[in-house]
Amino acid sequence: MNMRVLEKKLKYMVPELRLALIREPGVEAQAVRCPDDVEKFVEPLKHYSEEHFVAFHLDAKQNVIGYHVASHGTVSSSLVHPREVFKAAILNNSMAVLVAHNHPAGSQEPSEDDLKITRQLVQAGQLMCVSVIDHVIVTARGIYSLREHYPSLWD
Repeated sequence: MNMRVLEKKLKYMVPELRLALIREPGVEAQAVRCPDDVEKFVEPLKHYSEEHFVAFHLDAKQNVIGYHVASHGTVSSSLVHPREVFKAAILNNSMAVLVAHNHPAGSQEPSEDDLKITRQLVQAGQLMCVSVIDHVIVTARGIYSLREHYPSLWD
C-alpha cells in the first residue's frame, strides 16, 4: 500500500497540534545588554507581596520578545520547575531566557533553593539549546545577579 494512502487512513486518538505564533503589532523588541536594561524589565516584581518567578524570552540578538510567569507563590517561596520555564520559551522560539524572581521580604541573598533551581535551569537549557543568560533576584532595593555572584553555576 502506498505510504501516502496509508497516512490518510490513519486516525490518531488525539488531535494534531497546530501552532500559530502571533506577534502583537506596534510592540518593538528591546535588548538586554546590561544590568540597567534588566532592571527596567523586572520593575513590576519590586512591588509584589508574594514571590513571582518570571522567564523573559530572548531572540538571537538578546531582544526580549516575550515573557511568562512560571510561578506565583507565597510571601516566602515560589515552586518552579524547568518544564514550566522552558515550555513557553520554546513555543515563543526563544534562543535564550533571563529568569527573575522577587524576594518580598527584601533579602537579596539567594537561598539554597534559588541556587538549586538555577543549576537545574542552566542544565535543562543546555540540553534544549536555550541558554539561561542570568537568574536575577529582585527586591525593592534593586537586583542581584546570580550569574555575576555565582558564575560556577554556568560551568
